[in-house]
Amino acid sequence: MKIYIGKPRDHWISPFTMLDYAFWWTDWSRCSRDRRIRSLEEERNYVEHPAWVERWSNRLEPVSKAIQWILDRVHPAITYVKIDRWDTWSMDHTLSPIILPMLKQLKTTQHGAGFVDDEDVPEELKSTSAPAKENEWDTDANHFARWEYVLDEMIFAFTCKTDDSWEDAFRSGEHDMLWVPVDRDGNEVPKGEHKFSEMRRGPNDTYKCDYEGMRVVEARIQNGFRLFGRYFQNLWD
Repeated sequence: MKIYIGKPRDHWISPFTMLDYAFWWTDWSRCSRDRRIRSLEEERNYVEHPAWVERWSNRLEPVSKAIQWILDRVHPAITYVKIDRWDTWSMDHTLSPIILPMLKQLKTTQHGAGFVDDEDVPEELKSTSAPAKENEWDTDANHFARWEYVLDEMIFAFTCKTDDSWEDAFRSGEHDMLWVPVDRDGNEVPKGEHKFSEMRRGPNDTYKCDYEGMRVVEARIQNGFRLFGRYFQNLWD
């Protein structure tokens, strides 16, 4: 597998931007180019574009589209994906090491949170468990915590998928297995008189496994994958 996805490029140059820089000395240009968060006093002193700027922006729009067309061809978006035959032998294992670091980066850099249904989170994170909202349109106090929970469950699932050493915590002891000669009914018989063999634990076998504990973790992993599919379109920054 080979993947190269270039940084997204936006070649659109607004007609307003052209006019702002062409008339850089004017008050309305300075106000328009100021990207700071303005104070209330600065907002009151804000100078809007004059009416003629709106008219000229419509006339310059074909110029903006022509520049965009040229730049899109000079610097096109780069998306190269090559899938090898063996990449789909175990596609879940192929994709997991790619998805996991992306989820971790998203959690670190996210600037918002998607909506998560109450049915997908523990009781304490439900919207019904949050304090009453001041306004109906407000998000509840658990809104961001629900998305953090979903991200954590996704990350947990893909972490376990890429490294199955978590299973070691539920295993102990050593294997000592023997092939025992048996008859058709499974009864042990002397060697040479058998047609069947059965694997049984030997005298030094101390292996133990907490299968119930494993099933609890496996259920959490499966739920993480379910949440990944359910909230796939919430994976934005």
